[in-house]
Amino acid sequence: MLKVYSAKWCPHCTQTVRYLKKNSIDFEYIEIEEQSEKIVQRIIEINGGDDWVVPTLEFNGKWRKGKIYNEKELGFDLKKLGLKI
Repeated sequence: MLKVYSAKWCPHCTQTVRYLKKNSIDFEYIEIEEQSEKIVQRIIEINGGDDWVVPTLEFNGKWRKGKIYNEKELGFDLKKLGLKI
């Protein structure tokens, strides 16, 4: 299942979640600020090692770094991860 590492206050996260729901894509929402240090460190690592960036997505071991919301780019990246849209 797609995992969405996100933050409640993040507008790009909110838009990403809305897109996933609109397209009937099952996902697990993971509030980054409530996670263990180990998980936060992994998200930092995925995003280049300086800080965590959300929304960061993971599907079957493949990652999408946190990005500004762009509907076309998100759809393309989800397909690259192996999701059927």
